[in-house]
Amino acid sequence: MVLGIEFLLSGIALGLAEGLSPGPLIALIFSETLKNGKKEGVKVAISPLITDSLIILFALVILSSIAANRIIIGIISFFGACFLIYLGLRNLNLKIKESENRLTKNNALVQGVITNLLNPNTYIFWLSIGGPIVFESAHIHISATLLFILGFYITLVGSKITVAIVVDKSKTLVKSKYYAYIIRALGIVLIVFALIFMIDGFELIGLL
Repeated sequence: MVLGIEFLLSGIALGLAEGLSPGPLIALIFSETLKNGKKEGVKVAISPLITDSLIILFALVILSSIAANRIIIGIISFFGACFLIYLGLRNLNLKIKESENRLTKNNALVQGVITNLLNPNTYIFWLSIGGPIVFESAHIHISATLLFILGFYITLVGSKITVAIVVDKSKTLVKSKYYAYIIRALGIVLIVFALIFMIDGFELIGLL
């Protein structure tokens, strides 16, 4: 039981760190919350609950094939970069007058799911940190694995939901005419992450 608690605490700490780390999902939470309110931001925040079971399975199945992992993650990086460029350009094209009214809602949950599925950082985390911990905990007891995953996702999703709530509360302090500028800045942030993903992809494939 003591070891189980250790895995739970590890999951909580790693989930909090991952949940609050700067990244495309956090930028998307900011963007969707500012444009369409807390509900849309929360939809993005819970997207890892939909995507990560597939990513964890993927990581565990091919964890022993490091060379193949690097190439596959490199390809994922390129697709992720393209999607983030699309999201960033959409934000940059926002008209100032549009920001003064309720913006047309896109499907924030779908955007969050796609962003997370194409985020190489998620795969790298489960291949380099999460996966080995899962294997280690499974050798001890299945309950240790469940405690690690439970602790991880409570703080991962919880911290991202907290970000959406804080942004939603603070947006009342920002005049609507500034929304477009903030959202455009977030668009630039998404494009910067896209460029990072591109560079990571080249490195993982061995072109850099």
